[in-house]
Amino acid sequence: MKTGPLYLPEDRIPLAQLIPMGLQHVVAMFGATVLAPILMGFNPQVALFFSGIGTLIFIFTTRGKVPSYLGSSFAFIGPVLAVTGGHSENIPLALCGIAAAALLYGLAGIVTMKWGSGWVDRLMPPVVTGTVVAIIGLNLASSAVANSLNEACAIRGWDDLMRLSIAGATFLTAALVSVYLKGFIRLLPILTGVMVGYGLTAALGRLDPAAVAAIHNAAWIGMPPFQTPSWNWHAVLIIAPIFVVLVAENKGHIAAISTCIDRDLSPHLGRAYLGDALASLVSALGGGTPQTTYAENMGVMAITRVFSVYNFVMAACIAMVLGVSPKFGAVIQSIPNPVLGGVTLVLYGLITIMGAKIWVDAKVDFCRHRNLIVAGSSIIVATGLGIKGFSVRGLNIAGIAFGTVLALALNWLLSLGEPEAAATCTPLEHAAGVDDPASA
Repeated sequence: MKTGPLYLPEDRIPLAQLIPMGLQHVVAMFGATVLAPILMGFNPQVALFFSGIGTLIFIFTTRGKVPSYLGSSFAFIGPVLAVTGGHSENIPLALCGIAAAALLYGLAGIVTMKWGSGWVDRLMPPVVTGTVVAIIGLNLASSAVANSLNEACAIRGWDDLMRLSIAGATFLTAALVSVYLKGFIRLLPILTGVMVGYGLTAALGRLDPAAVAAIHNAAWIGMPPFQTPSWNWHAVLIIAPIFVVLVAENKGHIAAISTCIDRDLSPHLGRAYLGDALASLVSALGGGTPQTTYAENMGVMAITRVFSVYNFVMAACIAMVLGVSPKFGAVIQSIPNPVLGGVTLVLYGLITIMGAKIWVDAKVDFCRHRNLIVAGSSIIVATGLGIKGFSVRGLNIAGIAFGTVLALALNWLLSLGEPEAAATCTPLEHAAGVDDPASA
């Protein structure tokens, strides 16, 4: 039985199959890509348009070697709100800070291209990259559960049971299609799940009337309202340092994809950084959100075993069309929350397990107390904070961003003075409570 990738990055896909497969990636990324600008006060149509532009820039910069979709980054939500204060008229100031972060990110990419990824590997070994990927999946878990049921996670009546039933039907459809069906339909578990969930919601008469009206009233063609940055030192100092989180996220994503296709993509890390940075810079210059490689789409690749970059070229083109067509955008936005909850239960679970797979493939030794503390503490803190994060003097720091920085800091701090070849306990000894000699 074949278990490897069905399509590798360079493999072409017939157009008749490419269109629905690209649409599936758009559905996977849409919720987060639109939610992030809404939380930051940006225009979702602009963010969607630039996610398509950014993905094409990324694929071109990486010379088609790295399959990935770029969408709105959640790591910037807190710093951006600290600059704008929630007022849309201050968005040009935040765009200046995002552009500065993109320039620093691009510099990291150029350094990596010229001198190799050794500095990144030392800063972010597999224990850190696996932790970052797992943190992303676990941080998103609460939104998947809340969409499937409600914010209180309580069944209080018939309405909650109906929501849970729709989410369950969507989840089971995606899972069953992926596991049991054969042929081309097996490559579309997320899209099939969404279609079944949407159809069930409509049959039960539970589609949001406002969303249906929005579809009816939306124009077929309409250009996004672009904006340009305004220079501001304060915004630069607050937002620019967040590029470090993107460095860690991108490295973790590339490591996860490498393990899935059994191919080392680390030689392309510098170009991946540069592509992501250029995408964020172009987005900032036009009023869009900062870009990052999307874990949701990694989940789709993992479950379909389709890693072709042509898939993302098609997804990017569809996103750009949606960005200039409010009608299509309204259709995507009308997808009910329980349907999104059902499919994201699959996707976010896969993302979390991909983080663990990085540890397994790199043979990370969890008998070493340093690795246990770096991974365990960072995951617990980040998951506890969640997307809401915590605030310091009005500056909000989300769980993903804080957990990433904590993993980096702990790994560096606990590595000081540690012997390179520290002796470790066996799993059996560790389970029996025997300390490893290196921790004595």
